[in-house]
Amino acid sequence: MDARNIGLRNIEVADTKICSIDGENGKLIYRGFDILDLAYHSTFEETAYLLLFGELPTEPQLKDFKRRLEEARGLPEPMIRNLKNRPKRSQSMDVLQSCIAELADYDLNIEDTSKDAHVRRAIILMAKIPAIVAAWSRIRNGQHVVDPVEEREVSHAANFLHMLRGIDPSVEEARVMDICLILHAEHSFNASTFAAREIASTRAHMYACISGATGALSGELHGGANVQVMKMLLEIAEPSKAEKWVTRRLQSGGRVMGMGHAVYRTTDPRADILAGLSEKISGEKNNKWYKITKDVERTTKKWMLDTKRQAIYPNVDLYSASVYYSMGIPMDLNTPIFAISRIAGWAAHVIEEKFAEAAPKPALYRPKAVYVGRYCGPMGCEYLPLSNRAAGLTGSTLDK
Repeated sequence: MDARNIGLRNIEVADTKICSIDGENGKLIYRGFDILDLAYHSTFEETAYLLLFGELPTEPQLKDFKRRLEEARGLPEPMIRNLKNRPKRSQSMDVLQSCIAELADYDLNIEDTSKDAHVRRAIILMAKIPAIVAAWSRIRNGQHVVDPVEEREVSHAANFLHMLRGIDPSVEEARVMDICLILHAEHSFNASTFAAREIASTRAHMYACISGATGALSGELHGGANVQVMKMLLEIAEPSKAEKWVTRRLQSGGRVMGMGHAVYRTTDPRADILAGLSEKISGEKNNKWYKITKDVERTTKKWMLDTKRQAIYPNVDLYSASVYYSMGIPMDLNTPIFAISRIAGWAAHVIEEKFAEAAPKPALYRPKAVYVGRYCGPMGCEYLPLSNRAAGLTGSTLDK
């Protein structure tokens, strides 16, 4: 098979002990544990510990992990001042990416390349990314920055919602956010994780790796997809208009965001859970977003099967959009919330890459490309001085 120009789809580039995806059967496994079990029975803190350390924590280990997160949540004052000086129109993901890189300035042991130092940085990033997202959201809206809750009984998800809104979330809202964070925490060699691992292979520090991954996540074909889904739902506006909108979009050759996946050939298991959450929260808020989303899914499936003879299924973005919107979260924070969750997987992959935990030894990523550009013969193209170049002509075409 020619592996060129296909975005590395289905190309095996490395071994990993962190995550397994069975796209044919719709299975997602974190360190041996099914995502459904984790979503229904675990917490984000426990899941993050699992991804980082490879085992579910004991009660004392989880308590210590929560303590370390709590102690690391505060933001440096210079960073808060920098956030206040940024243009209010700045993109949230751009702000987050630059702040992650800035955190390296406050690491007094940045030269320490031990595994313990990398774990410490992973915990710092897990703790501070939610604080950065919440602080920026409030600053741009002229509100004061809210400090984190200093109680270990308050979950990571609840703490984020508290810092974002300035009030404590309900128990139900905190649990919904907790499940969302679990579902988005890891997904093998996706675009942003691959970016993090490629950067890690150069021996760049953790902050550089995660900053690069954040940049990759910002694209609408990756982490930004659920923003596009919500824009679609707002454009449709009413359940009665969903079928006509979807049919017109597909007939014109357009895509329906939130449908289809590069890996899954059946329903993304995360989408099933999020659909249930969307239905529940839409019912509680008495809004139309779940109903419109369900109609989009139904119409897209039917059109693709009738017209293309292809089955298509929802991915993680289709229902997460309406979940966040129903919770009153600004649309442009959807992707930063993705990063709040995915930092757990990113950090685990950076450590696995740097310390060759699934490979014989660390290796610098250096793929090969096939040159298909200008060719002037075995001796190469002739360089002509600027005064001798005619418009539209090159050294290979000028008469001698």
